[in-house]
Amino acid sequence: MAPHITAMLMMFLGIGTSITFASSNWILAWVGLEINTLAILPLMTQRFHPRAIEAAVKYFLVQEAAAATILYSAALNAWLTGEWAILETSHPAVTHMCTIGLALKIGLAPLHAWLPEVLQGLELSTGLIVATWQKLAPFILLTQVGTYTPCLLTFLGLVSIMVGGWGGLNQTQLRKILAYSSVAHLGWMALMLKFFPSLTLLTLIIYIIMTMSLFLLFSLNNTKTIGGLAISWNKTMTLTTLIPFLLFSLAGLPPLTGFMPKWFILHELTKQNLPLLATVAALSALMSAYFYLRLAYAMTMTTPPGLTTNKTPWRRHNPVRSLPLALSAAVTILALPLAPALMALMSPSSW
Repeated sequence: MAPHITAMLMMFLGIGTSITFASSNWILAWVGLEINTLAILPLMTQRFHPRAIEAAVKYFLVQEAAAATILYSAALNAWLTGEWAILETSHPAVTHMCTIGLALKIGLAPLHAWLPEVLQGLELSTGLIVATWQKLAPFILLTQVGTYTPCLLTFLGLVSIMVGGWGGLNQTQLRKILAYSSVAHLGWMALMLKFFPSLTLLTLIIYIIMTMSLFLLFSLNNTKTIGGLAISWNKTMTLTTLIPFLLFSLAGLPPLTGFMPKWFILHELTKQNLPLLATVAALSALMSAYFYLRLAYAMTMTTPPGLTTNKTPWRRHNPVRSLPLALSAAVTILALPLAPALMALMSPSSW
């Protein structure tokens, strides 16, 4: 694809997300979501391969079904209340229908089945956009509507955490593992939408940074399976020492950055007198930690069956620009000391 076409499509992605961010009307929000969907489809099919075409078709059908559900719920709300404003959506049937449409758009379980299949057919660079940027606009709408459906969001969040952990256990494809990781992290965010929306947005930002570091790392190594991770030390020795920290941060282990949002969420659930929900969420997170540990083991503790005597790739000049990877990896590993400042910033007393 020509560079100017790619730049134009990326610009439309930003425009669609900005329209949804700035809109207070359901029609404008729906237009922004549609611009996002139409802009990502050519990027998905730029590598003309049957898997990429299949992934684009699946993504288009799912996103259009979700958009139709959202538009129908907005029209129903206008018919019942006479209002197209997003904040005026309060009828139970409308809010539940809209929440289900937005959950389908971002891939919350049990509406998640499309996400692993779509990511498996995409390049890592395009998969990064689908797993991160494409979730921003629906989540902004969900934070405005989700406060009216706390029971539904709690159910979707808990199921997502459990399905994301169970689904990633028997996977060997890295893109499917990252997809189930996305489902699990979305579940943690959904649990907090009713109680602490700003904490949900903080968790989303941290998740995007952590996921970006892994996607960029696998793209730099040109690795798509667990078996391919065994030769990572032969390609990038320095990064191989950092990869376990990135994976453990995504699993939420201290003293890494990923521990911060999960600790805040468990603390908030305990404050809301929901200890059983916090316990189930914490125990379900152990399943996700297991497959992250398996990736770290495959990368650092195993070697390929055949070793070559050729000059190793890490000794050659590497023209790949890795500044985004360096920045995202640094934040993924070292940002936990900022937790008190972020918590003070999010507290209502600071507003």
